[in-house]
Amino acid sequence: MKLCRIQPLDFAAKHPSQTPAEVYASSHAGIIEGGVVREISGEIWGERKPTGQQWPVTAVRFVPPSWPSKIICMAKNYMDHAAEMNSETPKQPIIFSKPPSSIIAPEDQIVLPRISKRVDFEGELAFIIGRRCSHPRPTDDIRPYIAGYTCLNDVTARDLQRLDGQYTRGKGFDTFCPFGPVVETEHPSGDTTIETFVNGARKQSGRVSDMVFSIEVVFRWIAEAMTLEPGDLITTGTPAGVGPLVAGDVVEVRVGGIGSLRNTVVAPKD
Repeated sequence: MKLCRIQPLDFAAKHPSQTPAEVYASSHAGIIEGGVVREISGEIWGERKPTGQQWPVTAVRFVPPSWPSKIICMAKNYMDHAAEMNSETPKQPIIFSKPPSSIIAPEDQIVLPRISKRVDFEGELAFIIGRRCSHPRPTDDIRPYIAGYTCLNDVTARDLQRLDGQYTRGKGFDTFCPFGPVVETEHPSGDTTIETFVNGARKQSGRVSDMVFSIEVVFRWIAEAMTLEPGDLITTGTPAGVGPLVAGDVVEVRVGGIGSLRNTVVAPKD
């Protein structure tokens, strides 16, 4: 099942200056079926009761599918990416966070910061929490806690990350967390591909099976440290091939069986 959050285009046109949080608050949850978005009540997790309202997919704007209390990300979860960062493959998961203020919608603009000279794309598979979870037991099935899977671009000011020696500033700029547009409820297979394209040229390509730590290990590692709430966003790391973005670029993250996340890159705003 493919889920989403949308704004009808006529509504979006009348409210062009909304912040990303305002866009989310005024959006509708829906199920995509046969070129139509069928509205459901509440969030994309839960009972998913249809309201009877529907729109053609051509008449809507896709917005971030959740507004998480926290965004927890995996570092160096592909051996080839760890190698290109001149790092060893980690012995245990390495996590960091991005602030919700970094969220933007599909098709929104990634704004290059004034204070960075090197901003990279990082295409990733991400998942959204659907049920509250803390300290799961080893025998617990994690799948009921995951609402679904989506595309994410972990945009990174690489020069600032290296300068700081940690991740918070380089990963946390406004517009540095595009994700969506579609959430797939089916658990991805090991053959699921994660690819990134810049101006139509493929720059990254990996598979779920290439991850150092599986989705289940990532989930359990994080849930043992902090309570996961519905809507929280977890990323699973990026394959090798990360590289710089410049103003005018179009960057697209494609995850097999899920969809495509597309954003343009613009120069710093006045």
